[in-house]
Amino acid sequence: MADATEPTVLLTAFEPFGGDAVNPSWDAAQRLAATWDGPATLVVERLPVVFAEERSRLAAVLAKHRPDVVIATGLAAGRAAVTPERVAINVMDARIPDNAGAQPVDEPIDPVGAPAAFSGLPIKRIVRDVRAAGVPAAVSNTAGTFTCNQVFYELMSFADRDGFRAGFVHVPATPDIAGGGPSLGLDEIVTALDAVVRASLDPAPDIVAEGGAES
Repeated sequence: MADATEPTVLLTAFEPFGGDAVNPSWDAAQRLAATWDGPATLVVERLPVVFAEERSRLAAVLAKHRPDVVIATGLAAGRAAVTPERVAINVMDARIPDNAGAQPVDEPIDPVGAPAAFSGLPIKRIVRDVRAAGVPAAVSNTAGTFTCNQVFYELMSFADRDGFRAGFVHVPATPDIAGGGPSLGLDEIVTALDAVVRASLDPAPDIVAEGGAES
């Protein structure tokens, strides 16, 4: 039974999309939840890859768990490292259709919302701790313009309203779906997410460390 005095961490991930049979973000989230022995209650939820459903689904899982920390995760095929995202932007511009066939182009997520929203997670500490666990990691300055970015943007509006810590982390493809491109093994992704959760539970200010990009 969960200790009522412990903080609750909600870890979200996505269902498969784009023709893939699996989504490593969800596979890793489930495995971490099954083995978690950290200083918090960890719960996981799978989100649809459907633009029209993201905000309502997020609202439902937040109401269900009332978390203190929320870490949304998703797949970034083509990346070789685990990448905490710095910023979400208020736009949907889908290169491929979502799982309901929708493909918005140059549409705002929130027509009256801010142009962007920054992560509330300690992204530099996350990078340091994931690397210390033996897994490649780097700060990302673009969460894309598909449903990952949308969930990140919507999540930060809930976090601002309700006062919990939140942000988004992308994980690479696993070798079975990478098609010969960059990948990480599922065990490595699980190890990385364990470090992400532990770093995010630390209430101290983020560390100051290089994490910028020239392009």
